[in-house]
Amino acid sequence: MANTQKFTKEEIQSIEDLKKSVGVIFTQLGQLSIQKSRTIQQFEEQEDALIQKHLELAQSEQEIFKGLNEKYGDGNYDPKTGEFTPVEKEAPAEEELQEAK
Repeated sequence: MANTQKFTKEEIQSIEDLKKSVGVIFTQLGQLSIQKSRTIQQFEEQEDALIQKHLELAQSEQEIFKGLNEKYGDGNYDPKTGEFTPVEKEAPAEEELQEAK
């Protein structure tokens, strides 16, 4: 039979301290993982909401420009002056006029 030996109080305390430290680290890692997951979820929810708002604004932009185009026709808008300059349509060529008759 093998001879048994006892650890010293200091050695036993070192082992206990190590076990406690490992337990604390595992607990902190678990908490951090949960916090990270929640933060990512919140971030993704905010991102989805902003993407949806962007899509709504793009749709609104299309509707505004469609209405303006119907009202004023094709042209260029200068946001600095607030002026709209219509694009002049070219007069139909003589041949096109003949064909139309």
